Amino acid sequence: MKSTPALDQKHPHGYTVAYEREEIQFPVYVVGFVSACFAVAGISLDNIFLIALALIAFGFAYYNFPLLETGRPRIGASQYGIFADGLGIISWRAVKRLDLIPIEIRGTASNELRIMLQEPLDRALLADWRKRPFYRFLMRLPWTKLGDDVIRIPLDVFDRPAEQIHQNFERMMAFYRR
Repeated sequence: MKSTPALDQKHPHGYTVAYEREEIQFPVYVVGFVSACFAVAGISLDNIFLIALALIAFGFAYYNFPLLETGRPRIGASQYGIFADGLGIISWRAVKRLDLIPIEIRGTASNELRIMLQEPLDRALLADWRKRPFYRFLMRLPWTKLGDDVIRIPLDVFDRPAEQIHQNFERMMAFYRR
């Protein structure tokens, strides 16, 4: 499917949310630095264990690299529907319900947005952005899929409060579904 400028992944319109700019980047930088230190020590000492640790740490830093790209919109909503980086644009007509779910994991509270679809994801997408370049294939996505009709988006890593994101999505859905 060819994207029109309004459905373009690089220039989204409407309400957009990016990754948080504060403390979320620090662990990625630290793990990248630790990976480099392990690699240098492993190569200079000819220690396979340190090289293995360097590869594991590098894999973690590589997976979380998108957290460093803070200015780029990752999720949002427009007149066409809800969009997520690496997923596409889900039509407003295909959205059954938007739920803000609080989740308690090991004493830490977090929030996730659950998008319940009325039809399978393949039919709900107006623009399909799931094909990514090879070098980004193993990197973090801002969404996960639960079955064919539920999309989960953890909201605590974004630069706006979870309640605000949910309220804006609900408001836009009510307006554009009229």
